[in-house]
Amino acid sequence: MLKTTPLMKAIGFAFFFILLGSTLPCSAQSYPNRAIRFVIPNPAGGLPDTVARIYAQRLSERLGQAVTVDNHPGANGVLACQSVMTAPKDGYTFLVSDGSTFSVNPRLYTNLSYDLRRDFVEVSLAARAPLYLAVNSKIKANNLKELIAYIKANPGTLTYGSSGIGSTHHLSMEALKTALNLDITHVPYKGSGQSVPALVGGQVDMLFAALPSLSGFVKTGQLKLIATNAAHRSSQEPNTPSISETVKGYDFSPTIGVFAAKGTPQVAIDKLSSEMAVVAKSSDMAQLFATAGIDPVGSTPQEFERALAEEIDKVGKAVTAAGIKAE
Repeated sequence: MLKTTPLMKAIGFAFFFILLGSTLPCSAQSYPNRAIRFVIPNPAGGLPDTVARIYAQRLSERLGQAVTVDNHPGANGVLACQSVMTAPKDGYTFLVSDGSTFSVNPRLYTNLSYDLRRDFVEVSLAARAPLYLAVNSKIKANNLKELIAYIKANPGTLTYGSSGIGSTHHLSMEALKTALNLDITHVPYKGSGQSVPALVGGQVDMLFAALPSLSGFVKTGQLKLIATNAAHRSSQEPNTPSISETVKGYDFSPTIGVFAAKGTPQVAIDKLSSEMAVVAKSSDMAQLFATAGIDPVGSTPQEFERALAEEIDKVGKAVTAAGIKAE
């Protein structure tokens, strides 16, 4: 029989620990050691896609690994959520979505196959994209106080456009109507590509929309910016007040965040969150995002969880006020 020597024992133990190390989760190894995938529930060019691609480029440079963007549009976000839920929970697949996937959709659709608390955990609040309340230049109001007075002096005669029933654009106005007891008629459209031209053409009197879709018409004098739906004034338009300056606690600016499937190693969540915070504060990021009307954030998982919980609460109240029924 072969005699086991101390050297052979040492080699055997070393080999054992090498094998063990190869099976340990990413918390025990250098993370990341391969490409990370961002799954988006929207087509290329949309808000979450834009945010994901800007972050992906910077994260790839910092992490030394590719960060790819994979668009899975359709079925009200279900396809993208399922793609992340069924992927290996190893810290290499994340969902990048606006908050409506978890704040609005559960209020509108009764048979969603995903659930925030059951299936996902928050990683980072990547960005906010404030919407701006704009009016047709013919409206005799140049600020929110004057607009409120004008609406109340003409109850039931004014209209507002939106990007569709249940959109943030719609709910932002419904929350404002409820808070100030305003009588305005909703005219839904299929996206800002339809609603903004309708505002310019005078088919509706006001609406909420992203700054890039409004700024050109503001410069030509066809539209007037009244306020933003964010909690604070944006650095993009510091002279445009926030509605929260008039309505305490008002905040309906769309959020874009990163989510991981439940069970994802905490080291991966913490690493991505911390790296995104660094990227968000880099000197060139604000300029990159400003072109798209976006404010970079970069938060801890805990900060994002609190922000999303507040969003879910506010959206629920707005949906109730709008009388929207789940399908």
